[in-house]
Amino acid sequence: MTAAANDTIAFQGLPGAYSNLACRAAFPALATLSCASFEDMFASVREGRARLAMVPIENSVAGRVADIHHLMPESGLHIIGEHFQRVNHQLLGIKGAKIADLKTASSHIQALSQCRNNLRALGIKPVVHADTAGAAAEVAAKGDKSMGAIASTLAAETYGLEILKADMEDAEHNTTRFVVMAQEPIDPDPNKGPIVTSFIFKVRSVPAALYKALGGFATNGVNITKLESYILDGHFSSAQFYADIDGHPDQRPVRLALEELSFFSREVRILGVYPASPFRLGQS
Repeated sequence: MTAAANDTIAFQGLPGAYSNLACRAAFPALATLSCASFEDMFASVREGRARLAMVPIENSVAGRVADIHHLMPESGLHIIGEHFQRVNHQLLGIKGAKIADLKTASSHIQALSQCRNNLRALGIKPVVHADTAGAAAEVAAKGDKSMGAIASTLAAETYGLEILKADMEDAEHNTTRFVVMAQEPIDPDPNKGPIVTSFIFKVRSVPAALYKALGGFATNGVNITKLESYILDGHFSSAQFYADIDGHPDQRPVRLALEELSFFSREVRILGVYPASPFRLGQS
């Protein structure tokens, strides 16, 4: 890895995307690398063009980010941290445009979902775009007063657009959780603060398999903070689960819970063990 790459963090989207903002907030000293797709972002770290990747996985309003939980396990990378980014959406238009001029507003489907009620109240039709910053760039390029975009303040500055209405998000708590991924895992000291362990597993196709697999977490007092299932290979009889738990695998309760999970599962794979964000702990 070159010195420049070692000082770089990759994100999916164009400059001005919310992932770009998250990189700046969490790692202000690092340069940012814009990637066209999540696959390109992961590849940039694997191939040594960036040291880290900033990966959005869920939003407090719109839920999980589509496809990312399928892509992370195959990325060859490890989760080494997490970051919670407060998301303030802006309704953007070209210079001279007014809200009354707008007929459409384009953005990533997650952003549109987070602004659904406000867009409806303004009578503006949502249009799905690949990413928020890309939507802003397209509006700027076309110069049409009837076209708007939902994007960040940074996107407005980057593409020379005006903010026609600020804080378009429907909920004040609108926050996106990101995980930070790298080529090599870390092993944080559980004595220095709370730890999160993220992993995937597949249960055997037998009655009560999930109930039995997760029983060890209850009996050992291990808190599961996230659990989601994903259909694999188009077969509705086979599912993979993604989970976050409080604690380090070396701690006895977590170790025993994971051992019981392994007994009832076809596969258990840890994606990362990392310090819990202060945001999760209510400290920021």
